[in-house]
Formats: sequence, C-alpha cells, structure tokens
Amino acid sequence: MKRRNFIMTGSLATLATAIGAKIVYGNLMPSGYEPLALQDPDPFKLFGLDGEMTVLNDKPWNIEAKAHLLDEKVTSNKNMFIRNNGLIPQGIDAAKWTVTFDGESVVAPKTYTLEDLKTKFKQYTYQLTLECGGNGRSEFDPQAKGNQWTVGAVSCAQWTGVRLGDVLKDVGVKNDAVYIGYHATDMHLSGDTTKEPISRGVPMAKAYQEETLLAFKMNGEDIPLSHGYPLRLMAGGWPASASGKWVNRISVRNIVHDGAKMEGSSYRVPCEPVEPGAEVKDEDMCIIESMPVKSLITYPMSGAKLDFGKSLNIRGHAWAGELEVQKMEYSIDFGSTWQKCNLEKPANRLAWQHFNATIEFPEKGYYEIWAKAIDSRGKAQPMVLPGWNPKGYLNNACHRIAIKVQ
Repeated sequence: MKRRNFIMTGSLATLATAIGAKIVYGNLMPSGYEPLALQDPDPFKLFGLDGEMTVLNDKPWNIEAKAHLLDEKVTSNKNMFIRNNGLIPQGIDAAKWTVTFDGESVVAPKTYTLEDLKTKFKQYTYQLTLECGGNGRSEFDPQAKGNQWTVGAVSCAQWTGVRLGDVLKDVGVKNDAVYIGYHATDMHLSGDTTKEPISRGVPMAKAYQEETLLAFKMNGEDIPLSHGYPLRLMAGGWPASASGKWVNRISVRNIVHDGAKMEGSSYRVPCEPVEPGAEVKDEDMCIIESMPVKSLITYPMSGAKLDFGKSLNIRGHAWAGELEVQKMEYSIDFGSTWQKCNLEKPANRLAWQHFNATIEFPEKGYYEIWAKAIDSRGKAQPMVLPGWNPKGYLNNACHRIAIKVQ
C-alpha cells in the first residue's frame, strides 16, 4: 500500500530516479499504475542466480552465496556474490562507452572507447579472488553496522581485460602520482546526481601490478550487468570495493584518493587493536589493503550425515590477499590437533587455491571440521574471531562445518 501511494503521488522525475532511467512515455501512464521496475523484482531471475543465494538487501542489491555453492574452482555468475552501494545503471550502450583518465597527476586528460582498449592494448586473462571487506561481519560481537555477511561474499572468476598499468603508461603519468581513484555510472540511492555512491581506488604500486585490469569479460563472456558491464576495474586480493564496477573515469591523484567510501571508517580498521565496542577516531583508522589469509570448506554442506566406518572427503578453497597460501590444515577435535590437507598451487597470482583431505572418524557422534590456512609468511587463520573493529571488517576466523557420524 505504501508503494502504491508513492506511485499515485510521486512525480515522474522521482519515479525515474527510483528506476534509474527516464520513463519514456511516462506522461501516458495510467493513474495509479505501478511500473514493473518498482514491483518487487525476483533477484534470482533478474541476475540469473542460484535459488539458494541469500538476499541481504535490495536497496542496494547485496546478495551472498552459501558455502556449498562456491564449490566450483572458477566461480560462475549464478553463484557470485553481488555487492552494490548505489543503483545499477540502466540503458548502457557499450558501443558508446568511454573511460576518461584525468586528475592532478596526468600529463593531459585522455579518453578511450571500449574498442580502443580492446584493440590498442594486449589483453590478459587471470583468475582473481574478490572478497568483500565485510565478509563474515555477522559473527562480530557487539554487532557491527552494515550487511550481515556470513561466509559467501567471496568469489574467484576468470577476468579478461587490459592491464591498467599499460593504459596509464599510454596516458602519461607525472612523478607525483600517489593513487588512482575510480568513478562510475551507478546512481546514489538518494537520486542526487552530484553524489557518488562509491569512489575508491588503490595506490600506484597496485595500479601497476600485472594482474590489475580494466576488465570487459568474465568467464569468457561479457561481464554481467550486476558485476560491472561493460567495464570494471579488477584489483584482486584487496577488498572487492577497490574493484569498481561500471567505470567511466579514472583519476590519477597526487594525494590518497578522497572519493566516496574512502573517508572516515569506510574500509578502514583501527591501526592498533581496540576493545570491542570502542569508539575509534578517524585519524586512528588505517585503509584496508591486502586481505588476510582465509579458507572455506565447500564440500560437504554443514549438517551432513555419514555412516560410521566410511571416510569423508572434504574440499574447499584458500586465499591470502597478495600472498600465497603455503599450508592448509583441518581439525576434528576443536583445534586441539591439526592434520594436513592436500593443497594445489594457484592458477595464477591472486587466484584462490583448492584443497582436499580424507577424514576418518574414530567413533559415532557429533563432530566439527575446522579449516585453517597458513600464508607464505607463516601467518595462520585465528581459531576464533580476530580483533573487533567498528565496521566488522576482515573476519578470517577458521571456517567450521558440522558432521554427524551415525
């Protein structure tokens, strides 16, 4: 009823803002008519998602996978989490798409069409791990504000594009360059076109990494709209917020980029440990860069039952931001002892790694299987929650599943 009243009383401009596009022939809409775009959409059909995905929010869309849906070695669109800050742009014409490079630290602004990028620069393909900085937020106590992600805001798809560093070299970057910031065509939830929903970026060293791409394909096909069609920045191993979608401008800055969601406590954690629930000043918060070591058991599902005397084969993925996972272990006795898993090398740097193990259970009863990854610097996942922080970022506690042997 509330939405119906909104339709009856709202102006066409307001409706267009809510939909994200001009309503052609809007003046001919019958009185009281509710445009389909404002009716409760089915996100599973809208985005081609598996029906077991979990919708956390629809304004903006934020949707995560369950652990077992991430069993694929390369994440498909149907199982990939969606994290938005604004309204998804509509009416995109890829043939007219451009990306402009500007900012204090470019020799001169320069604009490329999508076709320019595809034909003037060599293309590369990498599997890249993307994880929301708030993945696992729901476990923090006291509760942190934001989408209450469990474990499914992570993916590792195959991305194709051109190296951002190659384009920056073609543009011409001054020696004082410190950071790049991305800008995109998604609309702020308020409908205010002067505001950006999100405009983050990375330091120049990350921008010039071989795996940092301006990507236009995902898993060999055009990137789905919900993941940034027709062009997105890909900076694997860092919070997924650094990999901007629908990118149409890159600013090269002589300061740390100060766009939307770069300020205050956004994607920052206390520089020093704090007690749970503490208030932390903005100046005492540090920007999240490389994500911490983490792992996920994708088979079997938690709650599985097994006949006594049979072995159980488990599998999953592990990742460590900019680093590689060097060791993977599991425990069935609540972390008292740990056993080694088989661990594969990554397909390329910044891709997640696959692990597996065969487990024998000594007697009937209830068990928990805990998974622990250790990175190339010897840092292991904590068995319990890591240090609390105001926004509930970087929860990399051991993943656990429950098993009953009967």
